[in-house]
Amino acid sequence: MRRRMRGIAVAAIALTSVLSMAACAKDNGGTGTGSTNNASGGCKLADKPAASTGTSSSSSAGDKVDGSALKVGLAYDIGGRGDASFNDSAAAGLDKAKSELGIKEVKELTAAPNEAEDAKQTRLRQLASEGYNPIVGVGFAYAESLKVVAPEFPNVKFAIVDGVVDGAPNVTPLVFAEEQGSFLAGVIAAYQSKTCHVGFVGGVKIPLIGKFDAGFEQGAKTAAPDIKIEKKYLTPAGDFTGFQDPTKGQEAAKGQIEAGADVLYHAAGASGKGVFSAAKSANVKAIGVDSDQYNQATVAESKDVIISSMLKRVDVAVYDFVKAVAKNDLASLPKVFDLKVDGVGYATSGGKIDNDLKAVLEGYKAQIIEGKIKVSDKPTS
Repeated sequence: MRRRMRGIAVAAIALTSVLSMAACAKDNGGTGTGSTNNASGGCKLADKPAASTGTSSSSSAGDKVDGSALKVGLAYDIGGRGDASFNDSAAAGLDKAKSELGIKEVKELTAAPNEAEDAKQTRLRQLASEGYNPIVGVGFAYAESLKVVAPEFPNVKFAIVDGVVDGAPNVTPLVFAEEQGSFLAGVIAAYQSKTCHVGFVGGVKIPLIGKFDAGFEQGAKTAAPDIKIEKKYLTPAGDFTGFQDPTKGQEAAKGQIEAGADVLYHAAGASGKGVFSAAKSANVKAIGVDSDQYNQATVAESKDVIISSMLKRVDVAVYDFVKAVAKNDLASLPKVFDLKVDGVGYATSGGKIDNDLKAVLEGYKAQIIEGKIKVSDKPTS
């Protein structure tokens, strides 16, 4: 009997050793070179980047400027103020200019889905004719109209978000490195996914949204080389309703969730509301875009599933442009609003990004700023 008990004890010790070794192997991703998420399953993650040394700088810092003499006009893209995304970010920049620069008179006009080109020209002419200067066209869709309207008002300072108007010296381009911010969103998705399977929903299949797609894919695969990524664009090029169709966004998100994705990133404007709704219904996670969508009132019912947002600081660009006009110093604006000038970034509202993940993100951010990581602006598919 004593011999039998001794045998059982030896077997128990051996079993404990095996289980401990298995646990260690799981914690280390089965090798000595990587790691896995703490949650069950998850991705086998690449080695963490070196800690950040702090290389970014704010583009909106500086002296006190008086803009009270300016009348500022904003011509929004479809969705306008209240889209919880791109236009709201521009609106936040205008609001900051009113508060900090003393802007007293503003006018905001909004585009309609798939409107005729002359409607945009009429909108811009209306603002210029009424004495608004500067005027910001919020979105690349204003590029063709500005080619026509800007020369008609040579003394008006125009700006265009996401576009360049060649041959129009009074039009300032406000462009962004969306792929850099989206790279960090991809890292977040890889670290937060329990299935190592994530999704991207784009509003319209155009090169601009392709930059979000490309950066997200590269970031996710840099952090977790074996990750699986679903992709869906809501409408083809030319049909801009993809930025204002929450139902389509919800359907696309449901499809990706059913395929196994448990973290979804959207670059779909107001259609992102549907992505959030689908994520909440399925109890999976989502990453917002442009604005800090966790704090957006129009998507408040879904805020508990929003783990972060890729910040495209249209607010910074609009504010900086208005401030530069007030100072008569447009040359002070950056050529591209990128990670180095905090033109793009990521949100931490809601406490879903812990200090460990933040350290990882800051490490990757530093590598991008230093040029050690080159982020592509074109998706692989």
